[in-house]
Amino acid sequence: MKKIFLVLIFGIMIFLESCSHPSKPNYQYFPNMYEPIGYETYAESEAFFNGIEAQVPVKNTIARGWDPYDFPNTNEGYEMAKINLKSPIEIDEENLFNGKELYGIYCAVCHGKKGDGQGILMTREKFLGIPSYKDREITPGSIYHVLMYGKNAMGSHAGQVNAKERWQIAQHVMMLRSNLIKK
Repeated sequence: MKKIFLVLIFGIMIFLESCSHPSKPNYQYFPNMYEPIGYETYAESEAFFNGIEAQVPVKNTIARGWDPYDFPNTNEGYEMAKINLKSPIEIDEENLFNGKELYGIYCAVCHGKKGDGQGILMTREKFLGIPSYKDREITPGSIYHVLMYGKNAMGSHAGQVNAKERWQIAQHVMMLRSNLIKK
């Protein structure tokens, strides 16, 4: 009887071992943890929140904290911004100080600390032909537009500085320009 019992146990063990595979377990307790389901971002899905997963924003709405910029990224848009775009912040010591700090971080490497186009990248000949502010007919609106979209070899800085900071930089650039013209 003991021999039959041992043979039976041994047979069951061999049977169970033969059914297993080392690369894939026999039983998964939480299969969705091992085999993820790929969801499309804006697809209709009943899996989460009754089909309200990652919806596209409602048309003609504006995200909180974002101000629309009405001038297009064209030469005509640049000219319109140059003439029509006015700074909503006042010119004071705080804004000029912040503008100088931001200019030193984002602009001085190319345009120079004085705005003469002799920044460190120009002197090392990494970029050539950076204009001096005194050689350009610029306004705070045109500076804001260039910071928003970029112009020629200069890229957009809209991702680095917010709207108020762009206006502060524009104030500092206008001050640099006036200092260059006086000389």
